[in-house]
Amino acid sequence: MLNTNTISNTELINLWLHGKSANTIDGYRRYAERFFISVGNKPLKDVTLMDFQLWEVSLKSSDNSKRVAVGAIKSLFSFAKELGVISSNLGILVKSPTAINRLAERILTEEEVKNVINHATNPRDRVIIRLLYYAALRVSELCALKWRDLKDRKDGGGQITVFGKGDKTRAVLVGKGIWREINDLKDYAGKDDPVFVSGQGGHLHRSMVFLIVKNAAKRAKIEGNVSPHWLRHSHASHSLDRGAPIHLLQKTLGHSSVAITEMYLHAKPTDSSGLYLPDDDD
Repeated sequence: MLNTNTISNTELINLWLHGKSANTIDGYRRYAERFFISVGNKPLKDVTLMDFQLWEVSLKSSDNSKRVAVGAIKSLFSFAKELGVISSNLGILVKSPTAINRLAERILTEEEVKNVINHATNPRDRVIIRLLYYAALRVSELCALKWRDLKDRKDGGGQITVFGKGDKTRAVLVGKGIWREINDLKDYAGKDDPVFVSGQGGHLHRSMVFLIVKNAAKRAKIEGNVSPHWLRHSHASHSLDRGAPIHLLQKTLGHSSVAITEMYLHAKPTDSSGLYLPDDDD
């Protein structure tokens, strides 16, 4: 039986992170360990509101990174309160920093996406970039794909079973062109082999995918720190522009709520009250 009075910070972190995705565990563990170092490694029940606030002030990262870090520690406090490790949740008294919404800056035009794809240096990298865009995959989802997750469709396209965030499974359909390119990579691979193989023979690491996209965008002379997630954002924006129903987009992206998907409607509005006012050029 767990003794909440003697639980160590490391044990608490492990319990808090149990069942979360590998990427979440990696990031949240770093935030928690740095937080405990900042407060002198004292038990969470001895951490004061001032400790929490001083740690927040000490963060030197961007507003968005600060928001994620503070949100992680607030989550840890909430978990500790539920577990009975602390009697009161100081986290509710700390407001997460508000991050500026930069989503519109991370949406490429359709022409820019084509340029990035065309500047891949080999067939595998081209398929990676195309799949990030056409299937709107997260990097971790793409890297985890096995050949058993891919199924042919009668129309010549394919179906991809995606194991996504929060252990949710979804099916994504892709067209004939990209499906042919994917299957050209298979060679003699078995059903349990990774679709995208690293130099060591296992699944390709996410850092390599970031590098592939970044370098292709650089060769295409696209400004900004283009990442794989920009292609996912672009998929969402372009499909809505072309008439895709928002509930269908929600399912493709694997969002838990359509309210999350609606952020793409606000990122590129089609109308604004200012357009109804007279203009000197009219």
